[in-house]
Amino acid sequence: MEKAYKILLIEDEPKLSAIIKEELDRKGYDTIVARDGKEAETLFNATTYSLILLDVSLPYKSGLTLCKQFRDFDKKVPIIMLTALGEIHDKVKAFSIGADDYIVKPFYFDELFARINVFIRRSERQIAGGGKFTVGNLVLDFDSKTVSRGNLQITLTVKEFALLAMLCRNKGKVVSKKEILENIWDVSFETNTNTIEVYISFLRNKIDKPFNEKLIFTKPGFGYYIKE
Repeated sequence: MEKAYKILLIEDEPKLSAIIKEELDRKGYDTIVARDGKEAETLFNATTYSLILLDVSLPYKSGLTLCKQFRDFDKKVPIIMLTALGEIHDKVKAFSIGADDYIVKPFYFDELFARINVFIRRSERQIAGGGKFTVGNLVLDFDSKTVSRGNLQITLTVKEFALLAMLCRNKGKVVSKKEILENIWDVSFETNTNTIEVYISFLRNKIDKPFNEKLIFTKPGFGYYIKE
């Protein structure tokens, strides 16, 4: 690894945090560990990180509260939740406050590394094909990473922006869940497709709900598309 990407690992279980740090360090990452909410806040405010790995159940302040704080402060830093809470409502809650990904314990390190690599690569490169896309009165600006519709400025997470960008690049064409998983999440297995449904719902709430004219559509059994 040419560059030592800095990762903030927030995990209160000493043995697990030591194992994760050891594995990340072995891969060449510069891993900083926080073991409670207060320490996490201090370390987050002290420097800039390439990615955050965040447990949900923490002393002093929960991971969900921290996730919202971090996302409000930094719209772009990737946040991956590492937690034993695997119910869909737990995932929806985490995604709704700004988490980019959600890995349930116990997990395989190969999966964790694959997810980390996805976000590291994505945050380091500019989204291909800069400039702007327009769909009706929706404007997606790849250079400034901003989205607006009419006079409304719309705030999206990194993952939401990537999903909307994929739909816009394929305007009028149905994009399957498999294509979305492989291109946005960089995974080819068919699990976690409900995560896509959750993110489509987030986009609709932000892009379509405030307006009479809808732009994002579902073709049952096939996938999703955007059109005027």
